[in-house]
Amino acid sequence: MTTHNKIKQAGLFSTATLALAIAGASQAYGLQVGETTANIYGYAKLDIIHDLDADLGNSANRTLIRLDDQAGADGHTTLHAFQSRLGFSTATPAGDSVLKTRIEGDFFGGGGGSFRLRHAYGEWNGILAGQTWTNFGGFLGMNPTIDFTPEPGQGNAGRQAQLRYTTGGLSVALEDPENLGGSPTADDTKSQLPDLTLRYQGSIDGFNYGASAVLRHLEYDTTGTTDSGKDSAFGWGLNLEASAQVAEGVTLRGSLTHGDGIGGYLEGTPAAPAYLDPVSGELETISATGGTLGITAAAGPGNVTLGYGVAQADLDEAVAAGALAGDANETFEVVHLNYIWSPIRNVTYGIEAGYHSREVVDGRDGDALRLQGMVQYSF
Repeated sequence: MTTHNKIKQAGLFSTATLALAIAGASQAYGLQVGETTANIYGYAKLDIIHDLDADLGNSANRTLIRLDDQAGADGHTTLHAFQSRLGFSTATPAGDSVLKTRIEGDFFGGGGGSFRLRHAYGEWNGILAGQTWTNFGGFLGMNPTIDFTPEPGQGNAGRQAQLRYTTGGLSVALEDPENLGGSPTADDTKSQLPDLTLRYQGSIDGFNYGASAVLRHLEYDTTGTTDSGKDSAFGWGLNLEASAQVAEGVTLRGSLTHGDGIGGYLEGTPAAPAYLDPVSGELETISATGGTLGITAAAGPGNVTLGYGVAQADLDEAVAAGALAGDANETFEVVHLNYIWSPIRNVTYGIEAGYHSREVVDGRDGDALRLQGMVQYSF
């Protein structure tokens, strides 16, 4: 699958709801100007949220889950339309290829309320330049959710600036090293090299699969200060994902992600990619692992999905060294059950229950239940 086709299938829906995918694209308003075809697409979406426990925000922020020994108010209701989206794309014949561009934004900037850039890129002859989905994450193992925050454990399907080349199912990219992946928990960190990502995606008789890798260079440098020091570390990550239609109207999907210094390339990671050992002065990478599993079944005018995701970091050495406290987040875990349906074209409704939990290094944990509904009108 080419990069453009992957983005065409995934780019019009958020990481939070695969089931809404093609409505915007199929009904986009088209305009022909000379040899250029332009399309305007988007949707207006209302989210209706009720947190039975702690308030998790406009989209689920699992760091806000209260631990069992923490007091706080229960029961919070929120209505917002921040996920509403507007996009513009073009396609122009250019030599033996097609020059394609896309600019897209929504109103989830600053956590909700400000317009922000989602996609801004061009692609020609297999070369993509700009901001779009990272080459590391994919959508095959992503379970449809109404909540805008994806389930933890998969390869992060966020967006960042990059230069990518695609040939067939293989793509290689140089990506922004400080955006998704994040920086070590140390002062004076710096990035000398971009992150390198590689991905291959294919299918065999209805079985869709993808494999991704990321290589990172992490560094801090306090040269010229009273605490002068300098060190670097090598980070890496791997992701495997797949989906398959196992029966009529029934799809299974899943993913596994692991790395050392992987940081935010693991969706929902509890930890930074590395920490500075206060005794040795060395930069130490943090390993993290996650996975997702889910099933979607057709039911009436829509689909029922049951999905699970978990992300866990190994923080024992960081805590023992005194670089992190015992209340540092170690594990995030989520179960989603939803029903998303379209009574007519361009109209989508959904209801969802999400059970979220977190655990910290010293063994304390907590959970929260979120109920959510949505109404979406696409064009």
